[in-house]
Amino acid sequence: MAKKIPDSPFNRAAEAPPLPVHTFSFILYCLRQFKVWLVLMMVLEAGQAAGSIMVPYAIKTLMDTVASQPAGSGLWDAFQQPLLLLVGLNLAEIIFSRSSGAVLIIVGPRLRQRTSQLLYAYLQQHAPRYFGNHFAGGLAHRISETSMSVNHTTWSILFDFWPIMITFTVSVSLLFQTHIELGGFVGGWMLLYVVISFWLATRCQPYAQNYAATRSMVNGKIVDAVTNILNAKLFARLDFEREYLNGFLETEVQAGRRTFWYMERVRWFQFIAAASLKIGTIAYALMLWREGAISVGDFAMSTGLALLIIGDARNLTRRFLEFFEYIGNVANGVETIVKSHEIVDVPDAKPLQITRGRIEFREVCFAYESNRPVFEHLNVVIESGERVGLVGFSGSGKSTFVSLILRNFEPQSGHILIDDQDIGQATQDSLHHQVSLIPQDPSLFHRSLRENIGYGRLHASDAEIQEAARQANADSFIEAIPEGYDSLVGERGVKLSGGQRQRIAIARVMLKDAPILILDEATSSLDSVTEKTIQDNLDSAMGRKTVIAIAHRLSTIAHLDRILVFDQGRIVEDGTHQDLMALKGFYHRLWTMQAGGFLPDAQD
Repeated sequence: MAKKIPDSPFNRAAEAPPLPVHTFSFILYCLRQFKVWLVLMMVLEAGQAAGSIMVPYAIKTLMDTVASQPAGSGLWDAFQQPLLLLVGLNLAEIIFSRSSGAVLIIVGPRLRQRTSQLLYAYLQQHAPRYFGNHFAGGLAHRISETSMSVNHTTWSILFDFWPIMITFTVSVSLLFQTHIELGGFVGGWMLLYVVISFWLATRCQPYAQNYAATRSMVNGKIVDAVTNILNAKLFARLDFEREYLNGFLETEVQAGRRTFWYMERVRWFQFIAAASLKIGTIAYALMLWREGAISVGDFAMSTGLALLIIGDARNLTRRFLEFFEYIGNVANGVETIVKSHEIVDVPDAKPLQITRGRIEFREVCFAYESNRPVFEHLNVVIESGERVGLVGFSGSGKSTFVSLILRNFEPQSGHILIDDQDIGQATQDSLHHQVSLIPQDPSLFHRSLRENIGYGRLHASDAEIQEAARQANADSFIEAIPEGYDSLVGERGVKLSGGQRQRIAIARVMLKDAPILILDEATSSLDSVTEKTIQDNLDSAMGRKTVIAIAHRLSTIAHLDRILVFDQGRIVEDGTHQDLMALKGFYHRLWTMQAGGFLPDAQD
């Protein structure tokens, strides 16, 4: 039996940025590059907040001057200092706030760019199994929303919580100087308000995080529906798709309502608390003024500060709710993307040096799940320059065999060697540089034909790109398009037919010219004339390569040097077409079972 798949520790690819898995640590990691700018913004925001909250103090000095100064000459001398203070505070507020805004313009887009870069760089290192379990649109949405939420979280602290803390501190200090009991009343209210607001907001975080996850899931469903809209039309399922999507949209509505109803309950607390401070401060200040404990200016300042505090307090509650929504978005993004990498290079991995292209499976055991082994102690050698076909029913292990060579999956035990080098000890990049794959359903970038073919070798000349297109029999249809090689192919190559996409994929691989070539039904979408032309060109290119070809149409591999016949994870027959036909065994049975040159999915 295959070995049990062990629970692995958290693995991170060496090429991936060392992103923390905890939300706040992740945010701090993204901010590391901007420390100086962030400190500067804190200073500017502190200046702006202090200037703003000191305005009632300037008004107090004016009113006290008015109350103590009789009408007549010499008023300017009496009012000069408080007026200059008022003007200076307003100028300081403008200068500090707009300077902070200028820094925000410099830092904001760069911070979002940096976060997106880090998340995408980490995402790139995940194995194919990870991408098979997630919507591409959902992952793209998570990167976008997480990077935006890192920005919003940072701005909430810098432009909301930090200035409010300065405002509250200065306000209470001024009120304590005016009257210690009045300062104690407002300070106690603020402390209680902040604690309760924070507690209510933390309870909102699960709602916000669930809402963020639901939005991401719905976005993935929308992308999936749009991507397959032609299938929906073909099967007359437009109504079904609308109803199907409406079910998920309704889920999003319900998640949103739960979040917003909770926020509404928090706002009830906010308004009731604000009213209590407003009425309580004015009533207490009136009582103190009547008793002669404070002046008219003190009364005016206390009232003004109370109103400013109420405005900031309302902002604080709203910002707390938004802050934890942003934190929920970041947490969801980190939880989705910053996961353990399934396949990583070993610490001392060396570049793979392929000179011959000899492939060996040595005692390989592999299972997708621990109780469902695919290969058990598989041993096979493909010699240098050998052209080998893989045949068998669906699920027999052909695609798994190829996936293990590409390191899309790792065997639980045993070794896969190329030119006597264990690919598990080599870097994945060096392996993929020297192995080419032509898949059955190739995917193209939404870029020009020139860029898609040139992807095989980034610095290839136009002449080399055109030669590769000619060898893939793609030059004729490319030249017939008005834009030629500059024509865009659409998302995943949707503007091209299946056969045209496959020819572009073949041209791309021919340009890459790697020493090992894997063909997975590489000509299945082509007509017989085009297939014969390309097959001749492939045979010419195969001359110096090790080739592995998966085929359901056995006629396309009958001319190869060797054929491996798979059945339930075992190689049951191995030899040339003539040898295997002479055996009258499993391969012979497959050949006679073909309908129109293709294998059925399973044996009757």
